Amino acid sequence: MSDQTGPAPAGPAAERIRIGIDLGGTKIEGIALNAAGGELLRQRIAAPRGDYRATIGAIADVVSHLMEVALDKVGAGGTRGTVSVGVGMPGSMSPASGRVQNANSTWLNGQPFDRDLETALGHPVRLANDANCFAISEAVDGAGAGAISVFGVILGTGVGGGLVIGGRIVDGPRGAGGEWGHNSLPWPQPGEVPGPLCWCGRRGCMEAWVSGPALARDFAAQGGEPLSAESIALLAANGNADAKAALNRHCDRLARGLAHVINIVDPEVVVLGGGLSNLPHLYSELPQRMAPLLFTDTPSVRILPPHWGDSGGARGAAWLWE
Repeated sequence: MSDQTGPAPAGPAAERIRIGIDLGGTKIEGIALNAAGGELLRQRIAAPRGDYRATIGAIADVVSHLMEVALDKVGAGGTRGTVSVGVGMPGSMSPASGRVQNANSTWLNGQPFDRDLETALGHPVRLANDANCFAISEAVDGAGAGAISVFGVILGTGVGGGLVIGGRIVDGPRGAGGEWGHNSLPWPQPGEVPGPLCWCGRRGCMEAWVSGPALARDFAAQGGEPLSAESIALLAANGNADAKAALNRHCDRLARGLAHVINIVDPEVVVLGGGLSNLPHLYSELPQRMAPLLFTDTPSVRILPPHWGDSGGARGAAWLWE
């Protein structure tokens, strides 16, 4: 989903600096990498919510800070011309309109985000969906390194995905590749139809079933308190039956949704990201729950935690110029 217009900034390889920005629903994280992919520095700030112009300004401030400090670190020879900037974003840039589509940070939708960022920065920018950035980061030098095909899954405030084959993001003419979070929950059970309302306006989307807020809502609907996914997991670990049941329902729905993806694209590795990737039971339980649903006689699937943790999106954005 990256914008591939414009030449990559030139400069000696030894002085090259890659800046990556991960724009999330609640935070903006930036990272600066050297020519070898080593981290020079990072910065994280709260993301403005509901304010498009403030979002542009906040990203510009983070990029400016990272650029200034990183150039100072590399010393003589480093100039703005040796710096590339990539941004991972919710949603994507529509190839048809040149404006943001499908962002759950809805104040971005319909905006010429790439052009406004370049104007604010005075610098070329490449954009990609945040899940695509996560996937490329884990495929290049993360948990999926060495695999031919990697499906990166975001399980956080929203649910997204990115498919990388042969080191390249697989996208399409509509800029919607990997958007499994807005497909319906497959093989629905009694009581799961039509499903909860999703922010996109439809009912029963995977995002409305397996995101962090969805897990919290499901737990509360069965008589629990309104708790975060992390708190629910802690309760389950301490033996709370309602919390265990909520995690069981969540894992079962996630297994069905991922099995649907496996049956279509058959990736070699699935890497989980986002806040729910910290739930340890997913890595042991998902493969066995998915196995009966896979249309193959070799139903084993490698489900891996992220090598780069919650920095994967920013690192992937930094690699967009490659």
